[in-house]
Amino acid sequence: MLRSSPFGWTSQYLIGFFFNYGVYLPFWALWLAHLGVSASNIGLLLGLGFAVRCLANLVITPRIHRAEHLIPALRWLALATLLSCIAYIYCGGSLWALTIVTVAYNLVVGPIMPLSDAVANHYAREGYLDYGRTRLWGSIAFIAGSTVVGMLAAKYDPSVIPWVAVAGMVAALLFSLRRPAIPLVSEDEQAQARPALMKMMTDRQVVRFLTIIALLQGSHAAYYSFSTIYWKGAGHSEDVIGYLWSFSVVAEVAIFAFSKYLFAGWSVAAMFRLAALGVMVRWGITATMTELPVLVAVQALHGVTFAACHLATIRYIQHARSNQVVALQALYNALPLGAFMALMTALSGWLYGLWGANVFWLMAAMGAPVLLMKIDSQPDRRVAEAHC
Repeated sequence: MLRSSPFGWTSQYLIGFFFNYGVYLPFWALWLAHLGVSASNIGLLLGLGFAVRCLANLVITPRIHRAEHLIPALRWLALATLLSCIAYIYCGGSLWALTIVTVAYNLVVGPIMPLSDAVANHYAREGYLDYGRTRLWGSIAFIAGSTVVGMLAAKYDPSVIPWVAVAGMVAALLFSLRRPAIPLVSEDEQAQARPALMKMMTDRQVVRFLTIIALLQGSHAAYYSFSTIYWKGAGHSEDVIGYLWSFSVVAEVAIFAFSKYLFAGWSVAAMFRLAALGVMVRWGITATMTELPVLVAVQALHGVTFAACHLATIRYIQHARSNQVVALQALYNALPLGAFMALMTALSGWLYGLWGANVFWLMAAMGAPVLLMKIDSQPDRRVAEAHC
C-alpha cells in the first residue's frame, strides 16, 4: 500500500467520511420526507440514530483504546458504513426497513468520529500535526457534500441523496487503505490498560464537562433535523439551503484554521461560555427570521456554537492521560452527541409538529445554564482518579 504522512492519512480519511456526513446530516430528513415518512417518524428515525451511536460509543469504541488498533478499526468501519449506505437505497418507503438500516448505519458511524479524533489527538500530542488544521479538512468535505447534494437534489429530485452519500464513503475507504509513514503505537503498558468507563462517569468534573457539551451541542438538534424542511417551507430552494449549510461550515473551517491564534490564552471554560452566548443568539434569531441575508449572518455563528465548543472539548481531552483519550472521546460522542442528541432530536420532531419554528426558542434557552457552570481546564488531575 502507498504510504502517507500522519497529516495526509488523517485529513484524507476525514475528507471521505465528512463528505458522507455532509449529505446525511442536513439532507436525510428531506430524503425521508420524499419517501413519504411523516415528520414525527423522521424525528424518531433520526433520534434512533443518535441513540444507537450512544450505545456504540459506550460498548464498541472503548474496546479500541490501544493506539495501534485505531487505524485498522477505521478501515473496517469505513467498509461497513459504505455497505449500510447502499442498503438504504433499497429500503423504499418501508419504515421497518429504514429502521433496521438506520440502526446498522449508526452502529458503525458512531465509533468513526471518536476514533478518527483519537488518531488526530495521538499524532498532535507527538507534534506530527496540528489538530485544528487537520480537522478543518473534514469540515471542508462537509461543505462539499452538502453543496453537491443540494445542487443535485434541486436539479433532479431528493432520490439522488443516498447515492451522493455512497460516493463519500467510497473515498473514505480508498483513502484508509494507505499506510501512515509513522505508525501509532501505545506509549507504555499503562497506556495499554483499558480505563474504567463507568468509574469515569461518576467523577463530578467529568459529569459537569459532559453536561456542558450536552447543552451546547444538543441545542443543534432542531437545526440538524428540521432546518432544511423549515427553510424550504419558507420558500428557499434545496440548492440555497445547501449553500446555507455550506456557509455555516465555512465559518467552522475558519475557526479551525486559525484556532491556534484565536484561542491562544483562552481557558476551556471561557471557550464554552463563548459558545453558550452564540447558542442563545443564533437560535433566537433562527426562530424569528427566515430572510436570506439574516440566515447567512446566523449561519456564520456556527463557528462559535459548534467549532469553539468542539475545540474546547478537544483541548480538555488532550490534558487527559494517553489511555483515557479514547474513553473521554467515547463518552463525548456517546452521551452529549448520542443519547442527549437522540432525546432532543425526537423531542424536536414532536415539538416542530406542534410549535413550528418556535422550537428554536427551546434550543436558545439551552445556552443559559452553561454561563453559570464552572469547569477545571486540567482534567488529568481529576480524571486520573478513574484510572484502573
